[in-house]
Amino acid sequence: MNEKFFSLPDEKQHAILNAGYRVFSQNSYKKSPMSEIAGAAGISKSLLFHYFYNKKELYLFLWETCAEITRDYLKKYRCDETSDLFEIMHRGLQAKVHIMKQYPDLAAFAMKAYYEKDPAVCQEIQDSIAKQAAYKENAHRLKMNAEQFVPGLDLQMMYQDMYWASEGYLWEKLQSGTVDADEMEQDFVKIIDFWKKIYLRKEG
Repeated sequence: MNEKFFSLPDEKQHAILNAGYRVFSQNSYKKSPMSEIAGAAGISKSLLFHYFYNKKELYLFLWETCAEITRDYLKKYRCDETSDLFEIMHRGLQAKVHIMKQYPDLAAFAMKAYYEKDPAVCQEIQDSIAKQAAYKENAHRLKMNAEQFVPGLDLQMMYQDMYWASEGYLWEKLQSGTVDADEMEQDFVKIIDFWKKIYLRKEG
């Protein structure tokens, strides 16, 4: 699948991906014209259809590529090589910042696609999300040591609270249209330090 696309030079592939993420993140699926994506990528509309049979194929390809890029960067930053929750969050943060610098509109696209209701793509997106759900159950996968946290703390609730706060922060930034990867990294470092003060057991 998409052999013609993968035969392109990396630079051209990158341009098409970023064009797709940008246009689909700014509009609903239905109101995102292929001509606009082609123009943003610097190619003709007919050439874009040469690489992707139709808009749905491109949209789902972008969604799956989004997940693949995220997994690759999380692996690159060794997020699965430690059981320290806060270290994992910091490494994950570094991975996401790197992704945002390479693909500025990927996060906005992912959030937009998550809530997309168009019947042309909705079911495929939701099926994909369901398959990935188990991977996101990090609180169980990490096997955290309860002894390092405040006595009696509900670890699952703690993780869920941090996840919601992170997603809320990202959503606010995306809605404001002022996404600055370096600024976000600085903010999240402060947030992680704040969580450490709240949740970690005090020595002595």
